[in-house]
Amino acid sequence: MNWQSPHLEPLSSPEFAAGSPDPAQVDPLVLGALLHRHGWLRRGGAAGRYGRWTPPAPYATGSGGTSLLVPESRAFPDCVDLLEEALTALSRSALPSAREVLYGLSVPSDEIRWDREIPRGAYGLQGEADWTVQEQLRSAARQLLLAGALADRARAGYYGARHRGQAERALDGVLVGPAPGGRRLTAYVPVDGGRGTVIRLHHALHAAREAVDYQRATGGMEAFDAAVEAGVSRELAEALISLVHGSEGARVALAWAPAAGVPAGCAARPEPVEFSPGDLPVLREAAARYTRDEPAVPVRVAGAVVRMRRSAPGGGGTVRLRVLAGAEIPYVRVVLDEESYRVAGHAHLVGLPIRVSGSLQRRGGFRRLTDAADVRPVPLDEVERDRLMKSLDESLDAGDVLPSDD
Repeated sequence: MNWQSPHLEPLSSPEFAAGSPDPAQVDPLVLGALLHRHGWLRRGGAAGRYGRWTPPAPYATGSGGTSLLVPESRAFPDCVDLLEEALTALSRSALPSAREVLYGLSVPSDEIRWDREIPRGAYGLQGEADWTVQEQLRSAARQLLLAGALADRARAGYYGARHRGQAERALDGVLVGPAPGGRRLTAYVPVDGGRGTVIRLHHALHAAREAVDYQRATGGMEAFDAAVEAGVSRELAEALISLVHGSEGARVALAWAPAAGVPAGCAARPEPVEFSPGDLPVLREAAARYTRDEPAVPVRVAGAVVRMRRSAPGGGGTVRLRVLAGAEIPYVRVVLDEESYRVAGHAHLVGLPIRVSGSLQRRGGFRRLTDAADVRPVPLDEVERDRLMKSLDESLDAGDVLPSDD
């Protein structure tokens, strides 16, 4: 069996230390709402003064007699003392839900829960015992969060490399609470800096469900075109495919941070969104449609030349730019004629970026610029040039350059 600790794990960083909530700052109503959300049961208490809460049913027996007295408001005379006792009991508890409640109090976070139905394995064990099943769930969850973060920055049917760096950085504060097996996963997205991602994911999931239903009822894909404005994209469709593939169905549920309230335009208790293996052909068709139909983007980018390549001493060649301005991508590959290639080479030798106009193509994930024109160096003073060269030396990483760019 694969037993995992009840502690929260970072989605992208190996370190996390949540500070203990200050009893003087904790809202009793928020604590009660979090306990209820995570399965704790209220079993009486003095009406209008405090309530007694016991652990979720599976842990109620043999949990060391754990129960919490939680005041109903700060007007209760012993409010701070009861809150301190409750928080101490939660911090000493080994229950997964106790850790989740403490984190919800420390960092107001919206919660996203994934549930997958895993078929029984060949040896009578649940498929969730398979390591690859667990990794598949974590990977699909991250893809969905990334799709929400991308949609929070711009609307597109296919993003490729565009906005990806910003979207990935937006997930730095997200934590996941592991559960045994590959059936269930919960992510905690801090309201500060992450609520936009969750709101967009909320709208996108429901729009994707409606578009899939429309296609299965009518055979038409038109609903996916309108769904782009809600945040549906190739990236979201592929994330859902990863989530559902190999399972008997999957469900995504959201819950808003009690301390932050319900965001405008969203349901107070969003209905879970479910997808089944029967939806996979439609989702695959939608992903291909988004890739095919996303138009090229006319841009004028400024970038530092980090690589030059041509097949002969004379003629044009290919350059790779680290993009500094003009497009939300880290690098772009540009094919230049002989004169433009010479300008780019001279700029590279003297440590200057260049500016170039062209069309950012979806082929290669929006990492290629075609119809390049008006190539010229960008003047910099000595201080700016030194700063640029230093930043290039520090940040250039061969891992940022995908093999498909060559």
